[in-house]
Amino acid sequence: MTESNGSPSPERAGDMPDWEKRFRAPRVSLPDWAEDAPHRSLFVSNATGTYELYAWDRTTGEQRQVTDRPNGTTGGVLSPDGEWIWWFDDKDGDEFGIWRRQRFAPVGAGATGPDATGADGPAAPGLEASYPAGLAIGRDGRTAVVGRSTDQDGSTIHLVRAGQDPAEIYRHRESAGVGDLSHDGSLIAIEHTEHGDAMHSALRVLRPDGSTVAELDDTKGGTVELGLEVLGFAPVDGDARLLIGHQRRGRWEPLVWDVASGEETDLALELPGDVAAEWYPDGSALLVVHSFEARSELFRYDLSTRELVRVPTPLGSVSGATARPDGSVEYLWSSAAEPPVVRSTSGRVVLDPPGMRSPGSVPVEDVWVQGPGGRIHALVQKPAGARGPLPTVFDIHGGPTWHDSDSFAAGPAAWVDHGYAVVRINYRGSTGYGREWTDALKHRVGLIELEDIAAVREWAVSSGLADPERLVLTGGSWGGYLTLLGLGTQPDAWTIGIAAVPVADYVTAYHDEMEALKAMDRTLLGGTPEEVPERFEASSPLTYVDAVKAPVYISAGVNDPRCPIRQVENYVDRLAARDAVHEVYRYDAGHGSLVVDERIKQVRLELDFAERHLPR
Repeated sequence: MTESNGSPSPERAGDMPDWEKRFRAPRVSLPDWAEDAPHRSLFVSNATGTYELYAWDRTTGEQRQVTDRPNGTTGGVLSPDGEWIWWFDDKDGDEFGIWRRQRFAPVGAGATGPDATGADGPAAPGLEASYPAGLAIGRDGRTAVVGRSTDQDGSTIHLVRAGQDPAEIYRHRESAGVGDLSHDGSLIAIEHTEHGDAMHSALRVLRPDGSTVAELDDTKGGTVELGLEVLGFAPVDGDARLLIGHQRRGRWEPLVWDVASGEETDLALELPGDVAAEWYPDGSALLVVHSFEARSELFRYDLSTRELVRVPTPLGSVSGATARPDGSVEYLWSSAAEPPVVRSTSGRVVLDPPGMRSPGSVPVEDVWVQGPGGRIHALVQKPAGARGPLPTVFDIHGGPTWHDSDSFAAGPAAWVDHGYAVVRINYRGSTGYGREWTDALKHRVGLIELEDIAAVREWAVSSGLADPERLVLTGGSWGGYLTLLGLGTQPDAWTIGIAAVPVADYVTAYHDEMEALKAMDRTLLGGTPEEVPERFEASSPLTYVDAVKAPVYISAGVNDPRCPIRQVENYVDRLAARDAVHEVYRYDAGHGSLVVDERIKQVRLELDFAERHLPR
């Protein structure tokens, strides 16, 4: 038997279809490790059937489940000294809550002093519940910088010291967050959007008393749309070098900013696509992550010699990487055909969860389609040996500042197992194809993305891949939004639509969503619904709901702060008022579910809806 939130028995697993095994097979995240106690790590796993935090002592091999909540937990940070685990405690996925902390070592395992109980307790007493906006913990484990966001206060940042009241060091109505705390605790880097452009942050470095040390702003008052991001302070005492990301050449690249002197060292790496980096533990080199055309690779960059050396990884996608004190690199890798695994350049698998193994899937094929804004990159999967025309799922990614990649995804693989071709599209607005591509969707939000989706749809049909009578438009979050918008603005193009946690009524969504997303919407659309009503109307699925012809399936979390439930109900009521074919599934979680049983239920309902409403 399979218990809810548990692993299946061997007998049950033998009868289980591959698509379900991919969801149930135990997975682990890339382990985070403590800077001053590298044998202590923190990772996320679904081993119990719900994604939770786990502590791992690499010396003894002991692993301990840290959190245990009905709807799961993924937000956690390990203090640099390895003594404390901070984790974010919200209510049923609403993302509004407080940070708690507990000892890394369980009770009776060597913990001493006034905090030796190890029990969960508020990590920052005196700070009320909020949406999280970054966290940085000092090396002593008793000092932290906590970012918060609320509708009432906007963004605030507090310095928290054990035994003292939190001290507010930053406040602004626009969105902001904690970037990093320097190795010696004397400098605090924050990202902010005081200029009003939530897509492009500026940087400020503060002292612990809140006074300003230095500023860096590439937005030029908002007229030049360039952003900056904090990648981390050098891991060396007294070192004021801050690694940052910039967009000065039309893509994300790293540079080293000496906060004390103001000197900027541009690395000018000759790599196409986006480039990110983090420090090696001794501060002498950078671990570079290069993303290009839906795949990624790793390099080591020596800061003294400026030598760039490739770190060997298989073809596919690296979704996380970290350099260890011994110089080895650990990374989480997968491809569309091969499930994720945490590997090391030492040649071993770092963390191999016990239990059922996930079946693989089919590889992706790269397709480039000419669209109204330039070449569009699409990733195509189809059943092995299948020939078109096939029933085809256009699976639209969320974000919108995200991109689909050659990485393992159980959802698309489930469609392929059931005989569908799957097409995933990195439309304008996606990351990884340059700043202009990402920023292209302003003001005509949703409509621009759908132009690209329409161009790829036309290719799929004309090439013989897709059966024009059996086309599924689907996606989650922003992909769910584009699904509903596409069903209304392209009513003859799609056979059915399946939207998960979507924006359905843009005006109501704006008023009900979390404050950081309000700021993003103001940037995308150029103002509030009251200031630019015509843009919100043009970009809202509710505007076109009466034109929808295809059967519609919608799933939504009742506690979702990103795509709130009230605006979904408004859209559903309009469908019901004209007896449009539709089904709605509401579940007790937020913006998606961390419970494996729940996720499997949702996929099963989607597959069943398609089976019932697509022509044979």
